[in-house]
Amino acid sequence: MTSAIRYLKGDASSPQAKGPKVIAHVCNDLGGWGKGFVLALSKRWPEPEAAYRRWHRERAGNDFGLGAMQLVQVEREVWVANLVGQRGIRTGRSSGVPVRYEAIDRALDRLAGPVLDLGASVHLPRIGCGLAGGRWERIEPLLLDRLAGRGIEVTVYDFD
Repeated sequence: MTSAIRYLKGDASSPQAKGPKVIAHVCNDLGGWGKGFVLALSKRWPEPEAAYRRWHRERAGNDFGLGAMQLVQVEREVWVANLVGQRGIRTGRSSGVPVRYEAIDRALDRLAGPVLDLGASVHLPRIGCGLAGGRWERIEPLLLDRLAGRGIEVTVYDFD
């Protein structure tokens, strides 16, 4: 299968493309924000963290949970997509990994419509594969199916 995903060396928080762009990343379901790729996002814009924390705090009255997606505009043509695809966080005592592939799949499915409406491209690190402990062989087909397969340009960044 030929990959419709473009791979670049660089920082996904500085997307290399013209036009509307969505930076997607995976969040946990605990309301925790403070390790991994989110630090790069927070260094550039305060809005994604503030929106995520508010979304979690007010979860009794909204859709926050595994598989949910929140789109936060940070510049005229840049949005950040908070995808809840991680159950908890990895601790020294925990067994298994926090990544939840079905939740990432659902969140990417929810992301596709708004991205198509915006006419945007999607930019991301290897979501779910850092602190969440996931395997890229399981994530890449989700991106191909949910985004690239619908004609959305997807760029994955490998940070040096």
